[in-house]
Amino acid sequence: MNWKAITLCVIMMILTACNTMKDTKPNEEESKNEASAQSKTNPKAQLPKPAPKPVEKTTIQISAAGDFTIGTDESFGYTGTFNYEAEKNGLEYFTKNIQNLFKNDDFTTVNLETTLTTATKKASKTFRFKGDPSYAEIFPLSGIEAVNLANNHSHDYLQQGFTDTISNLEKYKVGYFGYEHKYITTVKGIKVGALGYEGWQDTTELRNQVSQDIASLRDQGAKIILVHYHWGQERMYVPNESQKSLAHFTIDSGADLVLGHHPHVIQGIEEYNGKFIVYSLGNFMFGGNKNPSDKDTLVFQQTFYLENGELTAQKEIQVIPFRISSVTNQNNYQPTPLEGAEAERVKNKILNLSAKIREANWTVYQPKVQNN
Repeated sequence: MNWKAITLCVIMMILTACNTMKDTKPNEEESKNEASAQSKTNPKAQLPKPAPKPVEKTTIQISAAGDFTIGTDESFGYTGTFNYEAEKNGLEYFTKNIQNLFKNDDFTTVNLETTLTTATKKASKTFRFKGDPSYAEIFPLSGIEAVNLANNHSHDYLQQGFTDTISNLEKYKVGYFGYEHKYITTVKGIKVGALGYEGWQDTTELRNQVSQDIASLRDQGAKIILVHYHWGQERMYVPNESQKSLAHFTIDSGADLVLGHHPHVIQGIEEYNGKFIVYSLGNFMFGGNKNPSDKDTLVFQQTFYLENGELTAQKEIQVIPFRISSVTNQNNYQPTPLEGAEAERVKNKILNLSAKIREANWTVYQPKVQNN
């Protein structure tokens, strides 16, 4: 055996392995140095990407109804008046058919078209409405959070009657807005604001006030703003040009929903620039007439959708047909939702009146009825 040859081969193999190890070490060092350099120039390169923040979604359902004249004119006598029914049946009698609706939404507003006072000095006009101060409890019993005061009957008993009305609303923790009073509240962590005006004419002065008030509520953080108008002509089913131009200006100024009253009958609904205008909600709990010939009315509901506290374009509405009385032969001041053929009749009436303003495309925002 040639031990010298074997020994020489072993030595050669060892030398080759050492050289290979030397050759690889610089490459490993280069890789480490390169990674270190990348880390210094871009510190975030090696960090894991943060998970996207979850979108916080909120829905707020707002309901609106028309004239609440919870009282009477003294010239009406006593029998059959709102005061008579209150004395006979108690205050919950009036709220029986609306409690479930308004207590299950998030926020409800109506037009308070009376005074709640014991004052005796009256304005010089044909009808002067007054209700007992305790009638303010009807609002929390009904699930109504705030009322509009800007109308032609809020001063029927002069300034004393108006001041008393506000005091009695405050006593029962009912919000109010109208004229110089702006209302803002928090619903599900979202600020909601409301304004109210007498809108008989579309004037520069009124426009300036409306745009300033909307801006003020926005500055206070309001994400949804409702504007009530007492306007139009009594017993007219189609809004006049002043109503329409003022409503459009109000939406263009940043309002999210415009709600009207005064005609004592329903007027149509318009979608304008992605927002809704309900030109007249009609009467609702109406002590101003023992037996009006037109008892049709409605509740307008809109669900607003927000993401991370900001209003989105998504929306849903419900137009709910009502009658101002639970009976047809008189007004018993008990607003009642309609069903069956009567509900269809009033729905079609609202659609037909809406078509007199512009094509009633707002029906696409109503929830589809599920057939069992």
